[in-house]
Amino acid sequence: MAVAQTKQEKDSEDCSLLPVVHDIIKCMDKDSQDVHQELSKLRSRIQEAREQVSSMPGIQCSPAEQQQQLSTLREQVRTKNQLLQKYKSLCMFDVPKAS
Repeated sequence: MAVAQTKQEKDSEDCSLLPVVHDIIKCMDKDSQDVHQELSKLRSRIQEAREQVSSMPGIQCSPAEQQQQLSTLREQVRTKNQLLQKYKSLCMFDVPKAS
């Protein structure tokens, strides 16, 4: 699980395009030959971002379908919370406190 979290953190850090754009601007200011290298970095970052977006769960659904799924899930949560409150109010869950 820690590996998945580390990968997610790495992926979220890799999505930032501003540092690469900043490096490109710096290279252009210095008339450096590294501009092409920085541009290829930018292209690869954009491609990685596209791949991440296309692999996101639910991306194949339309916004209306996503809204419908969201409202269904919210209704399920509301129902389950009501059931929890109902069961909490029953006496069988009252546990005497040890003194």
